[in-house]
Amino acid sequence: MPRGVLAIIHVFVESSKLEEVARKINDLPETLDLYEVTGEFDIIAIVRSEDVTSFRNLIKDKIMKIDGVKSTVTSMVLYTYKRNGRPVEE
Repeated sequence: MPRGVLAIIHVFVESSKLEEVARKINDLPETLDLYEVTGEFDIIAIVRSEDVTSFRNLIKDKIMKIDGVKSTVTSMVLYTYKRNGRPVEE
């Protein structure tokens, strides 16, 4: 079972800054996957951090300080049933 905090972050971005924000989130070592999406939010980032404290710092000191980020909504992953099309037993 992987250690740490796995989270899905929905990011609302100023439209003129979308590419710049995506590049900066992509460069963060905590970012595992990054998607530009349709819908209410503009970017979805899948991230992993060591613990809740480091996750808090990721949100408040890194992501929210990127110029162009308006807001975020986070879902913490509690359990993984399927990954890469295959069932997972954690």
